[in-house]
Amino acid sequence: MLRRAVALFLVLLAAPAPVPVMAQGRVVHVYNWTDYIDPYAIARFQHETGITVRYDVYDSLETLEAKLLAGKSGYDVIVPSVEPTFARLIRAGALMKLDRALVPNLVQLDPALMARVAASNPGNRHGTIYLWGSTGLGQIPAKILARWPEAPLDSWDLLFKPENAKRLAGCGITLMDSATDTIPTVLKYLGRDPNSAEAADLALVEQTLMAIRPSVRAFVSGGAVEALAGGEICLAMTYSGDVIQAAARAREAGPKGASPTIVRYATPREGAQLSFDMLAIPADAPHKAEAHAFIDFMLRPDVMAGITNQVRYPNAVPASKVGIRAEILNDPNIYPSAEVAARFFTVGAVPQAAERARTRMWARVKAGR
Repeated sequence: MLRRAVALFLVLLAAPAPVPVMAQGRVVHVYNWTDYIDPYAIARFQHETGITVRYDVYDSLETLEAKLLAGKSGYDVIVPSVEPTFARLIRAGALMKLDRALVPNLVQLDPALMARVAASNPGNRHGTIYLWGSTGLGQIPAKILARWPEAPLDSWDLLFKPENAKRLAGCGITLMDSATDTIPTVLKYLGRDPNSAEAADLALVEQTLMAIRPSVRAFVSGGAVEALAGGEICLAMTYSGDVIQAAARAREAGPKGASPTIVRYATPREGAQLSFDMLAIPADAPHKAEAHAFIDFMLRPDVMAGITNQVRYPNAVPASKVGIRAEILNDPNIYPSAEVAARFFTVGAVPQAAERARTRMWARVKAGR
């Protein structure tokens, strides 16, 4: 993470001084996921608009939501996942409706993908898709197969069956430090509705997670990339793009002349949660005009192509594909086939009482008691 932060600083430092005189003194405060943007896009935005970008990062939806619901966060642009955080912020009145006249590049978006988020974003008025991906299994197959040659690499059984997790505990297992990502996935694996609010279903999730808890080395969000790339773990439940980033870093960091560590992403055959991250503006954003300008710039096909090339997550701007590197565009883990996409599922909101029960359960699982 430090390397990426330094790289971002150097890019911004090397960028030419902003040109538009009328924009001097303008600023936009952006709050985004860790390792989730092309630093050059920020440099270009500053150079072309003269608007200074103040950029902070978070590594969990819970952190983002707590700041926004507390009010007066000071942020102008945020990037929440559509469910449950983005939808919940809309219901709480914490997000403003986009002024479409200020975001002409909204026409660049894929209507089919926007239709997928419309249920959580009525009229698609409160935000727009930034990037998307799935939650599955990050693996170092050589380490897993050395311990278990018959390991089912394409199944959640690899992780969620306690006897299997125990086999792999020695080479390192991590889970996402996020109840909102983990619980729906376990529910789907168990054949339940990922949006279930039933106490009996939640009890089954807790039982499943508690059974593998002794084999889990850590609960992480932003750290899975480094841990996989460095070979510190062999199995992680995490985001698709994080695994693909880890694979690239492992190739780059390998000793000269030696075979690099192979890191791969697997979409489990039982189903994987599809998630969309949204560009949105807090209702109390201090710099709303600048926020709209930032979102519009991010939706430019050439800019979005650069972001996908950098972070290896797919975007929702079809015209960007001409600028995406072939090895990324043709990677089925980034742009999945129709067969794989058919196994994706999305989640919706659950009642407040169920949400509280999930939070209490998750605390017990993390504590291991």
